[in-house]
Amino acid sequence: LVKRVEFLRDWLENGPPKAYWISGFSFPQGFLTGVLQTHSRRFQLPIDLLRFRCEVLQVEEPRDLRTGPDTGVYIYGVYMDGARWDRTLGCIEESRPGELYTSMPVMWLEPETMEKPIPPTCYTCPCYKTSTRAGVLSTTGLSTNFVSNFEIPSGERSPDHWTQRGVAMLSMLDT
Repeated sequence: LVKRVEFLRDWLENGPPKAYWISGFSFPQGFLTGVLQTHSRRFQLPIDLLRFRCEVLQVEEPRDLRTGPDTGVYIYGVYMDGARWDRTLGCIEESRPGELYTSMPVMWLEPETMEKPIPPTCYTCPCYKTSTRAGVLSTTGLSTNFVSNFEIPSGERSPDHWTQRGVAMLSMLDT
């Protein structure tokens, strides 16, 4: 709670951060919708035709960023469950023995139109607030625990491999 208050206070007092601590939001879905709305208004595009393109950066800490992105947002505070992010290869890899969760580098979520095809080598990775992966259905018809899907490179394995493994991202750990 203290970290959340510090993050929000810094944003209030110093303006928008270069990267957003997604775990610091109690309803990150609302924040991401706001990002899409801002993009929609700026470029006069219907919000219903937008989704996020996700790029995992080679930046571990938000303090190492020089500036925020021109479009979209940088986020941090996300963990991978059921696999790990290979920082050398830039793709998903099998977890190491004994690894339950691994932290993700900073990610760039850039709004794009849905007409752009998703590369077949990308895994559509669901992101949840908690590892429960369940929640109450909201008025949107989605679980209140579900945050968003992020397409990330699946490496040498097919996206189906990671689906069968149940790989997901989490914004909070149970520990």
